[in-house]
Amino acid sequence: MSENTPHHHDDDAHTAALLSGRQPALTGCPWHDVNEMLQSAGLRPTRQRMALGWLLFGKGARHLTAEMLYEEATLAKVPVSLATVYNTLNQLTDAGLLRQVSVDGTKTYFDTNVTTHHHYYLENSHELVDIEDPHLALSKMPEVPEGYEISRIDMVVRLRKKR
Repeated sequence: MSENTPHHHDDDAHTAALLSGRQPALTGCPWHDVNEMLQSAGLRPTRQRMALGWLLFGKGARHLTAEMLYEEATLAKVPVSLATVYNTLNQLTDAGLLRQVSVDGTKTYFDTNVTTHHHYYLENSHELVDIEDPHLALSKMPEVPEGYEISRIDMVVRLRKKR
């Protein structure tokens, strides 16, 4: 597995679509594209999934917690419970449309950019930011226990303001 191979979001959406049997026909219209992404991933485009997907994917690549998405949905007058937000985020992650990134084991972010990349975590503002270096690589990996394989490497570099 090469950590320095550049990927593009469209490539991974295309891969997810191929795995599910069809390629999404994206047009640039967020509502249409969310519908296509859901269907190509094998998810029924329910009213709540469509509304949450529009909030998630309609603003480009971003990092959100379930609580942040729930707050956005509430402000947008989308009638969903926090449990529905969690369920939808987990379904979208399982379908390959989101990437889950854990920080400290207590905070989980959902990343709309599912390509191979790493993150800075800004401790002061609790913000997750993509590391824009496609050549970043680990120089030495530990021996993987027998019967296991590496599925993905998530590097989170924690930053704080200088004192």
